[in-house]
Amino acid sequence: MYTSISLAALLVRAVAALVLEDGVGKLHALGWNSWNAFGCNINETKVIAAANQMIALGFKDVGYEYVNIDDCWAAKTGRDNSTGQIIPDPAKFPSGIKGVADRIHALGLKVGIYGSAGTQTCGGYPAQIGHEQLDAAAFAAWGIDYFKYDNCYVPDGWIDTYTACVPDQWQKYGPYVNGPCGVSASDAPIGYDWASSNTSHRYNIMRDALLAQNRTILYSLCEWGQANVQQWGNATGSSWRISGGINPYVNFWGHNDADMLEVGNGNLTLAETRSHFAFWAAMKSPLIIGTTLESLPDTHVNILKNKYLLSFSQDQVHGAPAIPYKWGTNPNWTFNATHPAEYWSGKSTRGILTLALNGLDTSATREILWGEIPHLDTDSDAFMTTDIWTGKSLGCRKGGIKTVVQSHDTVGYLIGEKCTPG
Repeated sequence: MYTSISLAALLVRAVAALVLEDGVGKLHALGWNSWNAFGCNINETKVIAAANQMIALGFKDVGYEYVNIDDCWAAKTGRDNSTGQIIPDPAKFPSGIKGVADRIHALGLKVGIYGSAGTQTCGGYPAQIGHEQLDAAAFAAWGIDYFKYDNCYVPDGWIDTYTACVPDQWQKYGPYVNGPCGVSASDAPIGYDWASSNTSHRYNIMRDALLAQNRTILYSLCEWGQANVQQWGNATGSSWRISGGINPYVNFWGHNDADMLEVGNGNLTLAETRSHFAFWAAMKSPLIIGTTLESLPDTHVNILKNKYLLSFSQDQVHGAPAIPYKWGTNPNWTFNATHPAEYWSGKSTRGILTLALNGLDTSATREILWGEIPHLDTDSDAFMTTDIWTGKSLGCRKGGIKTVVQSHDTVGYLIGEKCTPG
């Protein structure tokens, strides 16, 4: 269970938030990113095709707006010898990034680009450390609206004493990082100010460079959850990559980034795809699609466009995410470190969103009881209820709802007004 400590953290971060013009960053970003679909095999034809598909499939109509170019867009041979400018790869982007951005803007969408707070990107391309002002100015001149800033090839002088390094990140990205994993966050002195860390400073330099431009650019921190980012990330960027735990340090102007969506990729079943998207939306993570849109099945398109989950995640009044209120594996619903929490709820202007996950490998019964949901009015035991996946009204339900949930699936309901059963 999450406690008032988490709530206090939310309130602190709301005060320190990075607030951008025109409401940019108040809500988390919705869009598409090239990496999961294409990796380094990216070019302007694929990016423009994705932008067109976002419109054709109706993603733009439901709020998806960013078309983000990930790693490997720059010329790998290096920067301009005389100006130091970073150069878009002319073979991949013959129109230049500005040309691509102009075409995306003409479709009524926004465009994002990628960099790294190190000497090279994770793919070994020119990166930003030491070139922050120069590159921020270039991004603004090209018409960039979103900047994802990765964490590879960090120079020795910028390594933190206390990195809060997460082992799975080190194992996956270790070859890209110059320097040791470092001492864990738990070994930092009591009261250590993580905002004074080298990681925080690296990301703040680029924040200031972006803010100095005459263009609003959403700043997405991809720092792998290092240096206890929840203490300083909200004052630095609009979202920050998380790892380790899922404490919801989320509210308006600041969002945990659970990474790009895998909807449409790998071997996820349809049930697992529903669960994946439901929890990314419920936690109010940025919803960044990462698959080839031209071959995305209608079943997956419909999941990504689910109006109930999108409405909850983009609520203009309630900025907090859904939170777990009980676990579903141990007796008495107690915490289990090896299984995710299965019962979640969150408040929205349309009602209370409640989710029940079956994390088991077989079908299992899940029972959502109104009296256990912390956000519901305890004066009533009957509420109008809607199934978020079918959109079907279940009418006035008394006491709760009980259903069999298939393996790895998630059921979800929008609980509305109090009612009197007929």
